[in-house]
Amino acid sequence: MTLLTSNPVRKASLVSLAMALLAGCASTPDPIIGASVIQPRTDLGQSDYSFQRPTTYQLRPADKISVRVFREPDFSLDSVQIGVEGNVSLPMLGSIPAAGMTAKQFEQEVTRRLAAVGLKSPMVSINIAEYASHLVTVEGAVETPGVYTFQPGARLSSAIALAKGPTRTAKVDQVAVFRESADGIMVAKFDYGQLRQGTMLDPVLQPGDRVVMGTDGLSVFWNDLLRALPAFGVFAAAGLRN
Repeated sequence: MTLLTSNPVRKASLVSLAMALLAGCASTPDPIIGASVIQPRTDLGQSDYSFQRPTTYQLRPADKISVRVFREPDFSLDSVQIGVEGNVSLPMLGSIPAAGMTAKQFEQEVTRRLAAVGLKSPMVSINIAEYASHLVTVEGAVETPGVYTFQPGARLSSAIALAKGPTRTAKVDQVAVFRESADGIMVAKFDYGQLRQGTMLDPVLQPGDRVVMGTDGLSVFWNDLLRALPAFGVFAAAGLRN
C-alpha cells in the first residue's frame, strides 16, 4: 500500500492547499466605512429584532438586587433574588412584587411599605447586583458552546464573542437566532460576516435567546483531513497544529 506522503508532488499540493485553507480561516472581512445597517431584513425573519438598546431596565425573575436601608441593617440585604413569580421577600415586609418595576420604582415601593410599618423617614437604596435573568445559549460551530450571562444592551456579535467566536468549520452566513414570542418560538437568520462589516443589523439580545452557528459540511471534511494528515508526517516539518 502506498502512503499518502510517498508522492512528493501530492505532498506539496496538500501542504499548499492546507496553507490556503488556514489563511482563509484567519482572514476577516473589511468593514464598510460609514453608518452601519440598522434596518432588519424581513425576508430573513428579522422584523422583531432591533438595534436600539433599552433606556430603562425593568426587574425580571432571577435578577439579584441589593437592598440598603440607611442606618437600618436589619432591613438591609446584600443580595436577594427575585423569585420565578416575580416577588422578593424582605425582612419585616414579607413578599413584595418586584418584576416589571424599575429599580427606582421598587425603591419607592419599599420606602412606602417601611413607612407603613412605622419606620420614620426611611432612606432606601436599591441596586441590581446581577442581571441573572439575562441568559443566552450559544451553540453550533463556535469554539466554546454554552449558556452565558450578558449585560442588557449586548448584541448578537457579543454572544458569539462570549463563545470565543466561530470555529474553522463554521458557516458564518448561517447564524440562526431562536426567540420566544407571543406566537411561539420564532427564528431569524443572520450573516456573521456582514455583522462584522456593518452591512447587516447586529440586533440587541433578549433574555432567553438561542444562537446557533451553522457548520460547513465541506469544511468539516477538510478539517478532519487536516487532523488525520499529521499521522502520516505531512505537516511535521511545518509544525502545524489544528
